[in-house]
Amino acid sequence: MLSISNKQQLIKNGETPLDRKARTLALASLEEALNAVDPERLVKSKLRLHDSVLDVGACSFDLEKFRNIYVVGGGKASGSMAHALEVVLNGRLTGGVVNVPHGDRNRTSIVSLHEASHPVPGEEGVRGTREMLELAEQAKEDDLVICLISGGGSSLMPLPRGGVTLSDKKQMTNALLKSGATINEINTVRKHISDFKGGWLAKKAYPATILNLILSDVVGDPLDFIASGPTVPDSTTFSDAVNVLKKHKIWNAAPASVRKILSDGEKGLEPETPKTGDEAFRKVQNVVIGNNRSASQSACAYLRSKGLDALLLTATMEGEARHVGTVLASVADEVCASGNPVARPAGVVAGGETTVVVTGKGRGGRNQEIALSASRKLKSDGTALVSVSTDGVDGPTDAAGAVVDGKTLTRAARAGMTPDTYLAENDSYNFFLRLGDLIFTGQTGTNVNDLSVLVVL
Repeated sequence: MLSISNKQQLIKNGETPLDRKARTLALASLEEALNAVDPERLVKSKLRLHDSVLDVGACSFDLEKFRNIYVVGGGKASGSMAHALEVVLNGRLTGGVVNVPHGDRNRTSIVSLHEASHPVPGEEGVRGTREMLELAEQAKEDDLVICLISGGGSSLMPLPRGGVTLSDKKQMTNALLKSGATINEINTVRKHISDFKGGWLAKKAYPATILNLILSDVVGDPLDFIASGPTVPDSTTFSDAVNVLKKHKIWNAAPASVRKILSDGEKGLEPETPKTGDEAFRKVQNVVIGNNRSASQSACAYLRSKGLDALLLTATMEGEARHVGTVLASVADEVCASGNPVARPAGVVAGGETTVVVTGKGRGGRNQEIALSASRKLKSDGTALVSVSTDGVDGPTDAAGAVVDGKTLTRAARAGMTPDTYLAENDSYNFFLRLGDLIFTGQTGTNVNDLSVLVVL
């Protein structure tokens, strides 16, 4: 069971009995949500093997008809997915390669797990991706390739295209992460400087059959953006990728190799990523086994079981993190003032993924910034907001997120801190470190975007 390692201390940090109760409910609902999207549990519940027939959602595969069954993939949850798949298929796998983050604790007997770096790609990821491609290219018409895809796959499965080097790709990834670009925009660029993503894996595995099992970390579950869609028709173009870099004013700072391949692609000198209608996708089945909505719904169900009027506000939350934090705090004010959109005791859940434009020199992540911004407006006793990244890693920090309540502003003032000062430096981590209100889970092994839970008692 996934849990928040410092939950008891976070609860104790509440200064009143009502604050402690609000913190308890909010933190417990997050744990419930995380366990609802545990990859191993999802794979075992979504896949059913009857004799030789594998049922996955509305799809069925008679495994006796396949000579080999290979496994490829990558992402923060893909190690757990691979372990569960070995259990479900019970010795029917031929072999496989999956890239996982450094520190992944899963163990497999047939599928090789390659540890690689995230969010900035590394050489280990390239080596593992090349091995996956070799497996895919040797697959024949009577073979099945099962692709395990989850958030983080874009960075964990790098294979630079053309003259783009890994160093160039690292530089480009860092610039995009700091620019405030959305994950869809980032992956638009990644797909067009990759020989693996953007549908290329499916193209190179054809005519083998592909079953793509997806744990979505992208708002709205657009398949071609989850891990940059290695087995999915690409809806974006070289021109779209160029426009992303120009929109965020990083085109001129991009490596020359990146600008060249994107410019050549616009001119038709480089082949576009495979599109809808390509025969390579004729034998591909895509199944989403879990997403942010399923996690958010589980959080709501838990709060209802504890007697709260719970509302799933959205599972498609986007925008600048500090603005989202202000909005969530305003929702708390409205609940207190009028009982809208839900009456007290209330629970409001919002899922999705925000962005941060980094202008300061501090440390933090988008969820810590949501909480820091919200702390400026929360004042009522018995009101708490928690916000976490479901993978347990919020930005370039060791924290999953943070918790605030109606006394956070007062506690900060006693410590000589003002939220605005720390927001200006994008230094939410150090703000919450001093208050002891960072949330720690370690790597959760799952990834379905972010979750914010507001409790108003």
